[in-house]
Amino acid sequence: MDLKSLYREIVNEHNLRPSHKAAIENPDVVLRGVNPSCGDDISLQLKFDGNVISDAGFVGTGCAISQASADIMIDNIIGLEKEEALKQAELFMGMIKGEVLSENQFDELGEAAALQDISHMPARVKCAELGWRTMKEIIDNNKN
Repeated sequence: MDLKSLYREIVNEHNLRPSHKAAIENPDVVLRGVNPSCGDDISLQLKFDGNVISDAGFVGTGCAISQASADIMIDNIIGLEKEEALKQAELFMGMIKGEVLSENQFDELGEAAALQDISHMPARVKCAELGWRTMKEIIDNNKN
């Protein structure tokens, strides 16, 4: 299987069988994220244990890319400290905007690296960013 096929399979799996597309119990913060250009609409829910993201989920609708990206993001951030999650968001957003990442940075992104080809589809960048931007906004507003 070539790399592009593997990436498509990862995105399809997270879109069709998301692990985190559900409300979580007693979230500390809920924030709605909307991409008006294509109608993606999610509510991201995060729970913190001190400075660590202990649980997360999302509900909403959108294209395969927005839904898969939000699910992959949650896989990546559960268990991370807020600053580590923000670093992941910066890496991810840089990658899908075409910035060249090192091999170590790709490794840090894990399955999120499967969305690298979005950088060649400018109209889809906002779809892929939706969950990540929403998470960044939550953390930026809840740094204490």
